[in-house]
Parts: sequence; structure tokens; C-alpha cells
Amino acid sequence: MSSKLIKNKELSLFEALIPVIVLVAMLAYNVFVYGDNSLGGSNQFILLLGGSVAAIVGLFNKVSFKKMIEEVAENVKSTTGAILILLMVGSLAGTWMVSGVIPTMIYYGLQILSPSIFLPSALIICSLISIATGSSWTTSATVGIALIGIGGALGFDLGMVAGAVISGAYFGDKLSPLSDTTNLAPAMAGTDLFTHIRYMTLTTVPTYILTLLLFIFLGLTVEVKGTVDVNELLTAISSSFNVSPWLFLVPIVVIGLIIKKTEPLIALMIGTLLGAVFALIFQPQIINHISGVSSMTFQSAYKGIMNAITTEVVIPTDNKTLADLFVSGGMKKMLGTIWLILCAMVFGGIMDAIGALTRISSALLSVAKSTFGLFASTVGSCLALNITASDQYLAIVVPGKMFSKAYQDKGLAPENLSRTLEDTGTVTSVLVPWNTCGAYQAGTLGVSTLDYLPYAFFNIISPFMTLLFAAFNIKIKQLAKSL
Repeated sequence: MSSKLIKNKELSLFEALIPVIVLVAMLAYNVFVYGDNSLGGSNQFILLLGGSVAAIVGLFNKVSFKKMIEEVAENVKSTTGAILILLMVGSLAGTWMVSGVIPTMIYYGLQILSPSIFLPSALIICSLISIATGSSWTTSATVGIALIGIGGALGFDLGMVAGAVISGAYFGDKLSPLSDTTNLAPAMAGTDLFTHIRYMTLTTVPTYILTLLLFIFLGLTVEVKGTVDVNELLTAISSSFNVSPWLFLVPIVVIGLIIKKTEPLIALMIGTLLGAVFALIFQPQIINHISGVSSMTFQSAYKGIMNAITTEVVIPTDNKTLADLFVSGGMKKMLGTIWLILCAMVFGGIMDAIGALTRISSALLSVAKSTFGLFASTVGSCLALNITASDQYLAIVVPGKMFSKAYQDKGLAPENLSRTLEDTGTVTSVLVPWNTCGAYQAGTLGVSTLDYLPYAFFNIISPFMTLLFAAFNIKIKQLAKSL
């Protein structure tokens, strides 16, 4: 991803904000009209309309259309890895469903995770996996999908379950030295990785404790929707799948590969292929059902596996609670999310090309007269970029470059900036439906961003915690004075 900042001296702050105001207004109305279905395509077109408004502003300010398209191309190029990961997550989810990996996780999870401890357990499990892997995306794509299935079977609101998964995934992502954002933030601020991680625990640990307490409270007080007969669910799962502890080998291998720093795409591909092999071994009846044959041949096995990887497959069950869980969309399910990411990159690319992102960040910087004002401006800048540029990396890179000298001039150690970038830029990206992270999590977990947003406690509390520390001058490290 390009980290350069494009400036346009002729662009006023009002002009820079016009596309943002228009975009937010159109998205708000679109969500009002379509509700959860707004991600089905209408939001994507709204992002293109917002990009068109930004392009008109740019043309009036002597920015060539060619330059805008070039910046869009750079933005789209930067999402190549994310798009490929999304496709691989879809294929992995498909083979993990037909092989019985996800149903097996649900089967044993239902016996271990009672409703009263399910939410805090989901938070802790995702936290540990994310710290080990350094990836919130991989955590959601593996144990996150399984926990959504277990939570749905127990009768929980899926937005609540997704909130616990995302809170845990982003806690681990923030603190893991394997995380790309955890490495990017100190690089932008001018400090080293482990100084950054140690300093970040000061705000992250209290935020996590509050999050855990909130999920413990919810688990003890919230009544699940309806009454779920666990024994009936267990019987229904075992009648549709050949449940076996051996199926846990597949996720164990994938998580082990990622811990060993294997590239996520390679790990997900291996996970997909392992799921396919285990499907042929453990669930031949399901492969036959997908292929529409009574006995398996090489051709029918090939067709069944390829259908699971690429398109929607439905596993037959008489249990209404499990009917929605026993559906896998494969790679096809991820195309809507990819569509959204591409359109978001068009808007963000044009906004960057016309100099609007730099102009908005500069305006925020100009109001930072006090130490708290500097922290608040950084938080505001990260939030604004997550909304307008639709990318968490830009929400770290741009404020990091803009504010590094200001922190130095105020005698503040660079880890103050790197921590604030992570406390806001990293974690709030998932709260914006059209941001790459928000779109990914919604697509992977099958829960809309607006549904899980109220329960993503860790992500909501984090920026307020960093502002609280700044307001009361708690552990604000100063630069060492030279002799």
C-alpha cells in the first residue's frame, strides 16, 4: 500500500468535506430504506456515487481524472491480499461444513459451553487464538465461524456472539507481535515493536477487563431466544454428520501453520484441501447428496467438493434451529463483500487523489493546542479515515505521518502516538460497514456490521480509554531530555 500523502493547496476544508457529508447522508438513507439488505448492492453503488462527488470536487480544483484513476488503481491493488483471503475463507468454510469440521465443533461446544458462560468463553477463546496467530481475520474465519454456529444453536442473538468474537479477535490482533497493524503503528510513529506492545497494554488491559465483565453480565442476565433442547440438537447433528474428534485435526493443523508464521493464504488453502479430504473420508453421504448420486464415483466426488468450495450447499436436516447453520456459501458468498471493498477503494482513492484526506487530517491537527487536544485530534483523524478511506491501514499510516512531529514538539514519546493509532485506527475499522474490515467480518461471520456493532465492546471502549488516559495524564510518557 502506498503511504504517500497527496496535498492540494487549492482544496478548502469545506470542499474536502462535501463528499463525506454527501456519502454519509446517502448511506444513512440507504440503510433506512434497505435495512440489513443494504449490503446486497445498494451501499456499493452509493460508494461509487460518493466517489463521483469527490471526483467533481477534484475536477473543480484542477485534479486530472487520470490522476484519480491511478490512485484508485493503487488502492484496489492494496486490497489484493484481502480479496484473495476472502475467497479462501469462503472455500475453507465450504469444505469445513461438508467435512463435518464446523458441525463437530458445534457438537462438542454445545456440551461444554453452557449459555451462562458462553459469551465470556467465546471472548477468551478468540483472544488466545488471535494472540497466537496475530490475525483477527483468521480467528474469525476459523473458531469465529464455529462459535457463531454454537451461539445460534444455543439461541443467542448472533450480533451478541459476533461482538464477543470480534472483541476477542481484535484484542489479540492488537497485542500480537505477529500482527501487521501492531508492526505498522510503531513504524509510523517512530518507536520499536516491543516498546509499543508494552505501552499499549496500559490501555488495552483495562479495556479488555471491562469487556469481559460486560460479557459475563450479559451471559448471566440475557435470556436466549426461545428454549433450546441441547440433546435434540446433538441428535440432529449426529444424524446428519459422522461426528468424530479426528475432525479437530483440520483446524489444529491450520492454527499450527499460522503460529509457525506460514502465510495466511497458504494456511487457508491447506485448510481447504484438508477439509476436502476429510469430507471424502468422513462424510461420503453428504458428498453424494451434493452431487445428486447414490454412490460415489471420482466424478461425483470431484463435483461435490467443487460445489462446496465455490457455491452454496445445503445440508439436509429436520431440525429448524440447525437449518440455517447447515448452509455454506463457499467462495460465492464472499463476492458481495469483495464488491463492497472494491467500491470503497474507489471512494477512498479519489478522496486521496484530490487531497481531501490530507486536508481533513490537517484541520484536525490545527485544533490540537493541548496534550489532550493532540490525542483527541489523533483519535478523530483515525475515525475519519476509517469512515472516508474505508481502510484501517490508511487510518494508521496517514495520522501516523501527520502527527509524529506534533507529538515530538510537545515532548511526548512516540509510543503515545503508536498506542493511539492502534486504540482507534485498528479497532474501529470493524465498526464501519463499508470499511474493508467491517465488510470482511460481516461477510465471514454472516452477521451484519450494524447487528454486531452494539456488542463489540472492546472496539467501542478502546478509543475512549485512550482519551481518558490523556485527559487525566495517566501514564503519558515524555521524551527523555537530552543533556
